[in-house]
Amino acid sequence: MHFGNPSCIAIQMEIELEPYEDKQIVLMLGEEDNRDFISSMVNKYKNIDITMEELKKEKEYWNKLLRKLQVKTPVESMDIMLNGWIMYQTIVSRLYARSGYYQSGGAYGFRDQLQDALSTKYVEKDMLRNQIIKHSKHQFEEGDVEHWWHDETKRGIRTRFSDDLLWLVYSVCEYIEFTGDYSILDEVTPYITGNVLKENEDEKYDLYEENTLQESIYQHSIKAIEKSLNFGENGLPKIGSGDWNDGFSTVGNKGIGESVWLGFFLYNILDRFINICKETGKTEYVQKYEKIKNELKVALNKNGWDGRWYKRAFMDSKEQLGSHENEECKIDSIAQSWSVISNAGDNDKKYIAMESLENYLVNREARNYKAT
Repeated sequence: MHFGNPSCIAIQMEIELEPYEDKQIVLMLGEEDNRDFISSMVNKYKNIDITMEELKKEKEYWNKLLRKLQVKTPVESMDIMLNGWIMYQTIVSRLYARSGYYQSGGAYGFRDQLQDALSTKYVEKDMLRNQIIKHSKHQFEEGDVEHWWHDETKRGIRTRFSDDLLWLVYSVCEYIEFTGDYSILDEVTPYITGNVLKENEDEKYDLYEENTLQESIYQHSIKAIEKSLNFGENGLPKIGSGDWNDGFSTVGNKGIGESVWLGFFLYNILDRFINICKETGKTEYVQKYEKIKNELKVALNKNGWDGRWYKRAFMDSKEQLGSHENEECKIDSIAQSWSVISNAGDNDKKYIAMESLENYLVNREARNYKAT
């Protein structure tokens, strides 16, 4: 099947069986440009013994990979999901096929597949490394990235999403902290090139070609951070056409709105990347990022605090989201959770915020399972 042709296939066959007779049938589905290779594969797997041996090897491969991580919980069904099945689905459906239930078009999402790859470090760390390197090649020279793209056509969408580019740095931090392998910072990859978004243009789908400029993953990370250091009047990063919540597409697309959650996310990244810079002697940005990190923490706990929990965002209109004044979007989980995860929330406020999260967002009466 070539791109652009009908993406559907149907197979029909007639099989005749005598009484008590059995037959073994092999169905081969695949895609390959070389017809000679296709012929050789068909001839090879006409032999049922070879087919069964390959199936055995495939099962052994997955069993060995997925059994590297095993957990035990009070819930057997949870164990079944966690001990192999979810990781298998993450690798096969999300990373290989890019065909999750809400992402079935085969595109790579910049944040999506990086997030998927984060969990694979527990079973195969090179999966995360390779994903970081791949995504770095879809960053523009200006520092922003494609929100999603198709490898087959080299077409993707350039947006003003404010969090996508930072997931590259976050993943680099996760990889280095887990493996101790700093060499990834020295991997050199190209950027892509394309027209910069015009004023009042939120996104553009286009063909983006590889740039002649190539730089290290360290420089890719610096470009992402530098592009993100765009703060509003509350001292918080501007949300652009959306942060982790794609539904916030018109909260700050006029260039004024700010994201509280993104402030916690950026703080966490700066805090961890500063340590990586110190460890590797790449200290030219350390003082600058220390200053920004400290100022960001003050802004989060002053302007991002609503009295009993952290706000979610400030809109272009200066209206607040995630405030006790709101009838809808009164409190958002990720702002409270990331005040703890990032360690940017003041101690007393973190505890108060998480208490509010439980009070407003956890419905204990609706739970349908009770551990015994």
